[in-house]
Amino acid sequence: LIGVYTNRHGERWELQLKGSGRTPYSRNGDGRAVLRSSVREFLCSEAMHYLGIPTSRAASLVVSDDDVWRDQFYNGNIKKERGAIVLRLAKSWFRIGSLEILAHSGELDLQRRLLDFIIQEHFPSIAMNDSDRYLEFFSTVVSETADLIALWMSVGFAHGVCNTDNFSLLSITIDYGPFGFMDSYDPNFVPNTSDDERRYKIGNQANVGLFNLSKLLQALNPLLDPRQKQLASQILEGYGEHYYSRFTELFRTKLGLLGENKNDNYLIAFLLKVSLLC
Repeated sequence: LIGVYTNRHGERWELQLKGSGRTPYSRNGDGRAVLRSSVREFLCSEAMHYLGIPTSRAASLVVSDDDVWRDQFYNGNIKKERGAIVLRLAKSWFRIGSLEILAHSGELDLQRRLLDFIIQEHFPSIAMNDSDRYLEFFSTVVSETADLIALWMSVGFAHGVCNTDNFSLLSITIDYGPFGFMDSYDPNFVPNTSDDERRYKIGNQANVGLFNLSKLLQALNPLLDPRQKQLASQILEGYGEHYYSRFTELFRTKLGLLGENKNDNYLIAFLLKVSLLC
């Protein structure tokens, strides 16, 4: 993270470099990025923006003279590639993992301070003097995460690595790695060649979203009282219904259906199955 920029519209953007090298928080890797993946992130993040899907943006791409060694297909065939750096922007780079790691290490005071900062900076509808502010925050993240994954599904986008460290607390698409778009409908589509168990296949993205939100609730639990914990569990239980409602709404629009009909879900599922057979 290299700084915060406020544009002429008063919008606040955090600027981040991807591929600039090791940082104090690097996990054994070299912190570099190759030109191949950098071009993909630049193009896809901009494409997602113009598709109307919440996402980070790409501001620039610089090719590096450094050689980067990568095993592209994870088959032991390491090759030298050209390095590159992407300057990318987002309203915030905080992720579910940002809170999860603090809860795991027992740094509850720091977690509370960070959470209050995130709410104050990025959730203006939540009052800071509200004793239920963490509950309201969780409710917002649950509903907006469901909306985001439904949007992914509406354009056939598979993120590829849907772990808690790649799920934004602002419910935007971040960290474009081994992503992919389906050419034809296949719920088992996996863009990540290292995902042998198909954990992040496109048909499982909604379930993985629920799993990640349960990890967020687990991280928030030490900050909630018994009543709030019960309400938060009920909010999480409503995730599936919210997701399918938004999913149906998006596909109903794609099909040009007018109004609502109880058989809409059946029609959508039938047409997706037909496209799979084709």
